[in-house]
Amino acid sequence: MKNLVVLTGSGISSESGLKTFREAGGLWEEYDVMEVASIEGWYRNPELVLRFYNERRAQLEHAKPNPAHAGLVELEEHFNVQIITQNVDNLHEKAGSSNVVHLHGRLTEVRCVEDCSPPHDIGHKPVNMGDTCKNGHQLRPNIVWFGEMVPAMEEAATIARSADIFAVIGTSMVVYPAASLLHYIPDCVPVFLVDPNDVSVGYRDVEFIREKAGIGIRILIDKLKNYKTISNKDYKWF
Repeated sequence: MKNLVVLTGSGISSESGLKTFREAGGLWEEYDVMEVASIEGWYRNPELVLRFYNERRAQLEHAKPNPAHAGLVELEEHFNVQIITQNVDNLHEKAGSSNVVHLHGRLTEVRCVEDCSPPHDIGHKPVNMGDTCKNGHQLRPNIVWFGEMVPAMEEAATIARSADIFAVIGTSMVVYPAASLLHYIPDCVPVFLVDPNDVSVGYRDVEFIREKAGIGIRILIDKLKNYKTISNKDYKWF
């Protein structure tokens, strides 16, 4: 089967009721992103950061995958689907997706501030000041914050290079290094972008599907069913 690589962002999770930072009424209106999602914010006020992610974790407990998540699972019948997500929720996994790389970490995991032990899953439980690993170091969310390296970026770039088809769903393409993944895709690979908003992708030739994720995934599936020619070579996808 051909490799379908999908980059997803907060737009796919917002349809499950999870707030994004950028949308109207979103988290940016409640919080300064640099106070709750940066390493500097953690150093300044770890109690605030822990409370913010405790709230996100409690909200996630009740969130369910939506039709966009389900559509990506459906595509596994016809493609080797590999998802690279900027989201820290587990909705792709809840829906049944087999191959998911989390660029920015996982909301249900914690690690210690000294990285002396591997991250571990805590489900939807809160984390508070004074909660430590076995070596006595404070626990923090296993989230990649602004100002930190993205450990999964190398793996994601390798996956992007392997794409026969690339799709982007629900992301503004302004957060780096995730947005740079388009540069790793071979020139002959078709790129589809599902988002109701105007998204700038620079030099790349992209076929836009200007719909929200839940509707756009059905259009994408129909397009892939009928997609026959790629770089002057005829492939039968289905």
